[in-house]
Amino acid sequence: MKYIQADIHVNREGIEPVLTALMNVDIMDTVVEDPADIADLLDKDQDWEWDYVDDSVIEMQNAEPKVTVYMEDDEEGRRKLAALQGAIEELKADAAAGAYGEDVDLGPLTVDVYVEDDSEWKDNWKEFFKPKKVGKRIVVKPTWYDYEKEEGDLVIEIDPGMAFGTGTHETTSLCLRLMEDYMADGDKVLDVGCGSGILAIAGALLGSPEVLGVEIDPVAVEIAQENLELNGVTDVARAQYGDLTKGIDFKAEIVVANLMADLVMMLSADVAKHILPGGKYISSGILVEKRDQVAAVIRDCGFDIVEIREDGMWCAIVATPKEA
Repeated sequence: MKYIQADIHVNREGIEPVLTALMNVDIMDTVVEDPADIADLLDKDQDWEWDYVDDSVIEMQNAEPKVTVYMEDDEEGRRKLAALQGAIEELKADAAAGAYGEDVDLGPLTVDVYVEDDSEWKDNWKEFFKPKKVGKRIVVKPTWYDYEKEEGDLVIEIDPGMAFGTGTHETTSLCLRLMEDYMADGDKVLDVGCGSGILAIAGALLGSPEVLGVEIDPVAVEIAQENLELNGVTDVARAQYGDLTKGIDFKAEIVVANLMADLVMMLSADVAKHILPGGKYISSGILVEKRDQVAAVIRDCGFDIVEIREDGMWCAIVATPKEA
């Protein structure tokens, strides 16, 4: 389907006048890109709000603000575009006449128009997600690819169109490899913050008789359950809405938490209540620079560190409950 994209270039003072001008011609659906929002993000109040910010996000601080409107490429869309262009021209004239105060600058107030065809790009991302052997046996495979299974392969099927997370990121692949190394026959698995359910699926495929994935996001619970069904493991695995700190009485030999450093530290005391003697606590989503800090908290919560494994800028920590 073709659509029209109109980018209105402004400065920060011009954002509100532009939105008002568009509302006056019944254009309400807009996308505002304001670099100041990135600065607000980086000036976080709580350490747990984010753990890692990509360089491309930081670079956005240097971009110019703009307001974007999308319209279908049909007669109604073109009428809407003409109304938009007229509103911006009127706003520009008012600003030049001093309607917003002398020497008030609202930015360029220029409109760039593009006609795009989403059929050309909407599925292109699939080219970059292909079957990948993550560990010794675990293979993560998108649903639309044929994969010739080798002897011993444990294949996890994922459709990122309905799930967030492909399982190939370092934080997840560290968990998968460590689960392969530390799971024993008959181990139950608790996946804390199960997301798309990849680790819960892996636990079932590795032979666990009972797997529970816990999530505080109800949408994620639905997605995880769909993926469990897709992989045919619902006889032993399920996803459940819940908070590890309350209302969950499940205990397991393997507890895996692919979160981020601050959440791992927050939840480790509660993990200690849900892990069986001699079990393994596998935590990931931890930047290497925070490994010692996280490891110290895990020790304080009653664990001995078994192994810390790194992959690029990320690490995962394997711990076991201290003997009484």
